[in-house]
Amino acid sequence: MHKIVTRTDCPDLKLINQGKVRDLYDLGEHLLIVTSDRISAFDVIMDEGIPQKGYVLTQVSKFWFEMMDDIIPNHLISTEVDDFPAITHQYRDQLEGRSMLTKKAAPLPVECIVRGYLSGSGWKEYQQRGAVCGINLPTDMRESGKLPEPIFTPSTKAELGEHDENISFAQAAELCGEDLAHKVSDVSLKIYQRAREYAAGKGIIIADTKFEFGTIGDQLIWIDEALTPDSSRFWPSDQYEAGRPQPSFDKQFLRDYLETLDWDKTAPAPVLPEEIVRKTSEKYLEALKRLTS
Repeated sequence: MHKIVTRTDCPDLKLINQGKVRDLYDLGEHLLIVTSDRISAFDVIMDEGIPQKGYVLTQVSKFWFEMMDDIIPNHLISTEVDDFPAITHQYRDQLEGRSMLTKKAAPLPVECIVRGYLSGSGWKEYQQRGAVCGINLPTDMRESGKLPEPIFTPSTKAELGEHDENISFAQAAELCGEDLAHKVSDVSLKIYQRAREYAAGKGIIIADTKFEFGTIGDQLIWIDEALTPDSSRFWPSDQYEAGRPQPSFDKQFLRDYLETLDWDKTAPAPVLPEEIVRKTSEKYLEALKRLTS
């Protein structure tokens, strides 16, 4: 049984960032990205860890990075502790199965989101404006409805505790430069299309997903995570029905539970019942099993 890791403790390594889920260590030439079992909802980190979540996210990312490396290079060097610098080996019990040794890149200032279906913040924006990120959509769209074709809808990167904001392509081009904005849009759509077709054969609809890219010199590379249940909406296709929210293999299950509580979506987080923790873990593991078996 994998032990639950909500916070890494590696005093001989240089911790440079602790995000909502990942702990980043600077190993000199490379980065060590450790995916914890922390889970956040509405930008608040829960106190309880989700068993095997970090393992699932790491293995799913590895799977997609390898599948897409002909479309774009990525930052992954290895997920095997034996391949990491020797100084990390003393922390094997915290790192095994949940960590990636990666190249260092300069992250772009935007998050690259592709939507194939209308859900979440996209659905809310459509209801107000009939458009998402400046892209006009048909007037008869329903919640969770399939879009005529996938759309690239970038967002800002918010600080911890703040919310990302959807922006137009023109705004993304101002932040990244016109050429780079076009390049990440093209690459994001290509990855999404291939992933969506593959997942459909495994009974999963990938409704939308979020990518992060960076640069090493002049080279664009894919960084962070790859099409995980944290960065994407995965829906079981046999239960899909437009016009309502969908059951999912991601943390939407947790969000739906939290919506039933009298909680104002600010810290401190409510205590999660054991059953909610267990079922959330099962959903993550089911996504990994379906995609990689």
